[in-house]
Amino acid sequence: MAALRGVPPDGDVSGTVPGVPHPITCGAEVADACAAGRPLVTLESSVLAQGLPIPANREAEARMRAAIVARGAVPAITAVVRGVPTIGLGGDDLERFLARDGVTKLSSRDLAPAMVRGRDGATTVAASLTLAAAAGLEVFATGGIGGVHREPAYDESADLMELATAPVITVCAGAKSILDLPGTLERLDSYGVTVLGYRTDEFPGFFTAHTGLRVPQRIDEAAEIAAIFRASRALGRRSALLVVQPPPADAALEAEVVEQAVAQALVEARTVGVRGATVTPFLLAAVERATAGRSLAANLALLEANAALAAEIAVALGATR
Repeated sequence: MAALRGVPPDGDVSGTVPGVPHPITCGAEVADACAAGRPLVTLESSVLAQGLPIPANREAEARMRAAIVARGAVPAITAVVRGVPTIGLGGDDLERFLARDGVTKLSSRDLAPAMVRGRDGATTVAASLTLAAAAGLEVFATGGIGGVHREPAYDESADLMELATAPVITVCAGAKSILDLPGTLERLDSYGVTVLGYRTDEFPGFFTAHTGLRVPQRIDEAAEIAAIFRASRALGRRSALLVVQPPPADAALEAEVVEQAVAQALVEARTVGVRGATVTPFLLAAVERATAGRSLAANLALLEANAALAAEIAVALGATR
């Protein structure tokens, strides 16, 4: 990879439309990786700035970074930094995001307003996929995707539509356990998103490996995932390739424990009237309390595992060029 599509090679954002920064810039580490032709793995920043508590967010960043680097790839955290969409959040900017100092949560629909208003924004799965696709990046790792909510019935994450339109390999531990998992899997099917189970026959439920939901295809090697992605792109398909793997066995929670915790969390959410973008972090925090912190440990472990698998796929993609 010599350069990111739509990104100035030197990171210069001058010469753009007045009042609007260049669509995307890249951090120094990412720029160096592009110049050297090293594989990149895109990561979201919302899990660090909103999803995980302090100091677990810092631990997550360190573990994901180490897992990616150990496998010969380079991590590239996406974010909007003072209005500039960025591939490769680092340095003082990363510290500000980890401290949650004035950082807002951005979905794909929020990117342009944040650019014009010069805001710091942490990118969700949907927004990260938007930036990855715009920059020509092919591999993205996250914890769990958003999906169809259990209640209210009409609530659906923007992640699903972005997966339907962004040609990016997306590695995750399925959809978050707080969601309607059968409904989410059905919606992915309706949107034409190819779902591959990495060394699993089940669609995992984020904290748990077992949901009883079958994946359409099981794949056991990263190289085959890379080949399937290449075949999909050769056909002109524009949707993501969703690769799901269960959380590490030593950190995964039992399905019954997760379901009880989620049920309790939903009751709490209804009681206090939580709605909109605050629902997911509220429910995850409630599940953490209900599991005495075990869900947080599982979250950290699966983030690291997904980053590792994504790096292996990115390296395999580079080998097939």
